[in-house]
Amino acid sequence: MNLTVFDWVVFGGFFAIVVGVSLFKSRREAGSEDYFLAGRGLSWWLIGISIVAANISTEQFVGMAGQGAGGTGLAVSNWQLVGAAGIVVIAFTLLPRFLRAGIYTMPEYLEYRYNPAARAIMALFTVIIYVAVLLTAVLYSGGLTLQTLSGLPLAKGVWLIGLLAAAYTVWGGLKAVAWADLFQGLSLLVGGIAIFFLGLEACGGWGKFASVNADKLHMVLPADHADLPWTGVASGMWIVILYYCGLNQFIVQRNLAAKSLRDGQLGVIFAGALWLLVPFAIVMPGIMSWQLYGSQMARPDEAFPMLIRNLIPQGFRGFIFAAIAGAVISSLASMLNSAATIFTMDIYQRMIDRKASQKTLVLLGRGMTLLFMVVGCFLAPMLDDPKFGGVFKYIQQFQGYIWPGVVAAFLFGMLVQNAPGSAGVAALISGPILYGLFQKFAPELHFLIQVAVVFQLVILIMALITFWEPLETPRQLPVRQDVDVQTKPEVKVIGGIVLVLIVVFYMLFW
Repeated sequence: MNLTVFDWVVFGGFFAIVVGVSLFKSRREAGSEDYFLAGRGLSWWLIGISIVAANISTEQFVGMAGQGAGGTGLAVSNWQLVGAAGIVVIAFTLLPRFLRAGIYTMPEYLEYRYNPAARAIMALFTVIIYVAVLLTAVLYSGGLTLQTLSGLPLAKGVWLIGLLAAAYTVWGGLKAVAWADLFQGLSLLVGGIAIFFLGLEACGGWGKFASVNADKLHMVLPADHADLPWTGVASGMWIVILYYCGLNQFIVQRNLAAKSLRDGQLGVIFAGALWLLVPFAIVMPGIMSWQLYGSQMARPDEAFPMLIRNLIPQGFRGFIFAAIAGAVISSLASMLNSAATIFTMDIYQRMIDRKASQKTLVLLGRGMTLLFMVVGCFLAPMLDDPKFGGVFKYIQQFQGYIWPGVVAAFLFGMLVQNAPGSAGVAALISGPILYGLFQKFAPELHFLIQVAVVFQLVILIMALITFWEPLETPRQLPVRQDVDVQTKPEVKVIGGIVLVLIVVFYMLFW
């Protein structure tokens, strides 16, 4: 894609505004609560857009669009549609608990519910997954996109993205990330919808597009489908969504930073509503690209970049280029901030220096943000090896090591009051081991089915331990006195509307 001088001016101006505003808004972040939780003062509209920007990256633009272009088709949208339903449910169930407890991180909750060992185990696992899987995959897919669009070598693209994300994340923490996400989230949604209409026109209109790709425009696939069987969607995917939307630090951290329960709930519901645009802004363009340029692609992951390179007119390319780069950078910044938060609060302060000053915690958070970025940049080019099977598959499959055990530990602990600390520790340890055994000895079983089976086995282990040595007195969680945990009526109405829209989408594309 040839970029004119005007395109480069738009690109540079966009990031000048993003970085400038984010640094200005976060200029007074002094203590750990300011740096890691934006002073617990985020409004609902900023939370919602920030969650979308954190979630939608080249993991979607490259990986999800690639699966849409490949054998999965529109059904890959289940990740966002089920996620939208899940995040609405979580807004009414888990979010009030976490806000009332006043926690900084998800591992911290496990210490209050179980013991310090459970907190330490989840913290270590989470940092490893964030750096070795999520950061690495986002950096790689971002570098691949820049390479496809502009010819920039993969390694150089990876470092460019990493440095841009670190530029404001290191300085301003979560508030800087949230304000940068405001611009980047809106631009990527506008850019994605614009590409949808340009692609639709190139395909000859909706009628021809739907006719040519009729076999790809279904949300429900057969039980024996290799990539996304309906059985996996109905079972293991819900466990994934519970973790991702309700227990995943880089999503939940924005909710923990809400200035009220109403803002937190409306924020996540707003994010769920915006996720309904993903099939149109990302997945369908991937299908369109395969229809138009499939013979020119070496692999489906090139679908979205190929569509951009061939359809975006001069004068608009700089904005689209900035929107795609911004999508990568916003997700990367969120992961960096969350990994640094967990390392600082759950590992360093809890396990190494409990008396660390606020200044020390903030400096350490900044240092770890920079270190994690450097590690991810060195690891990312390794994913260019075809054996990983595409970036979206890599991200989803490898996170299976953490999903079942963490979800089981939280849900069982909330529902069974006399579950002892040893049950929580057993869940966090047995989950990765059991999933690893399934990966090795039953690779033909879809990973979502593996996740569902492992989750059930972990629940069984926790039940047996609880039966053997139940707590005599349930553990008491901390309670913030300044938070109203009563859900407002308008929040329930808006959440219900989002759920109805999800049902309508499934009815249209069954």
